[in-house]
Amino acid sequence: MTIFKKKIQFYFKKIFQLVFLLIYGKIKYQKDTVYSNNIIKRKIENIVSDIKDSKSYFSYKIKNGRIYTDYVEHVAIIDGNTLVNEASYQQVLGKLKDAKKNIVLNKGTPRIKKRIEGRVLSLVQGASGNKNYLHWVLDILPKIKLCSEHYPLSEIDFFYAPSLQYFQKQTLSILNIDESKILNSNINRHIEARELIVVDHPWYHKGFILNEVEFLPAWIINWLRDVYLKHAKQFDNNEKIYIDRTESEFKHCQIQNDKEVFDFLKQEGFSKYKTGKLSFFEQIYLFNNAKFIVGAHGAAFTNLTFCKPNTNIIEIKPSAHPNNVNKRISQINKLNYRLIKTKDLEESQKKFGDIYLPIKELEHCIKSFD
Repeated sequence: MTIFKKKIQFYFKKIFQLVFLLIYGKIKYQKDTVYSNNIIKRKIENIVSDIKDSKSYFSYKIKNGRIYTDYVEHVAIIDGNTLVNEASYQQVLGKLKDAKKNIVLNKGTPRIKKRIEGRVLSLVQGASGNKNYLHWVLDILPKIKLCSEHYPLSEIDFFYAPSLQYFQKQTLSILNIDESKILNSNINRHIEARELIVVDHPWYHKGFILNEVEFLPAWIINWLRDVYLKHAKQFDNNEKIYIDRTESEFKHCQIQNDKEVFDFLKQEGFSKYKTGKLSFFEQIYLFNNAKFIVGAHGAAFTNLTFCKPNTNIIEIKPSAHPNNVNKRISQINKLNYRLIKTKDLEESQKKFGDIYLPIKELEHCIKSFD
């Protein structure tokens, strides 16, 4: 019965795709990026990455441009019925792919198209940009800065973005972007705009995105500090903080012996914080006023962006975890960064988390700052 049901679903999808191919036509691939009078590609001169051999940034304005997103891995930027290669985005199983791999070349645009009479800035990049705190702050917000170099935000009629969470709305409010200007990509997966604006990704180049953190440029951190630090919201907090990651919906980077770890840290003068319980502006204040931060790898560490120089940082993660973004942010902000790599556990041992942190190891790391 299950096999029969899957076959029915398969054929239904194929028929569904065929119907939309007949309505909107097949999407073509063309080698040249700017091949059309509808596209204006401009180099962004005033923002340059400090990473050696880093790419330049460009903006793309496309008359009657289309966007189709599968909401997970693909964003297709389309001129007429031709894929705009450099402006499109393909992140398949965590790896950046050539535009030839974009899903629309095989499946078309199987969603009803919504026509937008105005100038639209695209702020979508699949699942990573939807509600992930790190990617929103380090990927999506900097796209707004890149756009503003050529197109003032006051002249953008709509911002094509996922359904916004509270922290995302807070970040946009400081940029004077009203919620009424958000065009929800969750609902409108296929749009056509009178003018579509797209910018290059601020730091992805090629390969696996977790390996791309070495390309995180300093200008992103400096810009975020310039824009948001002044809006930090004061509250009564400790200068020695332990990040409580137990509120995360994810099982990775959870500390099995969290109670034991915090009992030790409490004796050392630390207080525990769940950053998800704080507003964006309170998180800025917490990290900016901290002198010592300890915690397992996670989205909260994105707020190292707002730390003062020489803040002591201890990040804890399993040895096999590849993401070094917090080390890179610490380099940019001149933080005193230490990493504790814990032994990788067998799958059978990960029921309550994939990190077991020996207290002696944590104690030794804390004393290394003396």
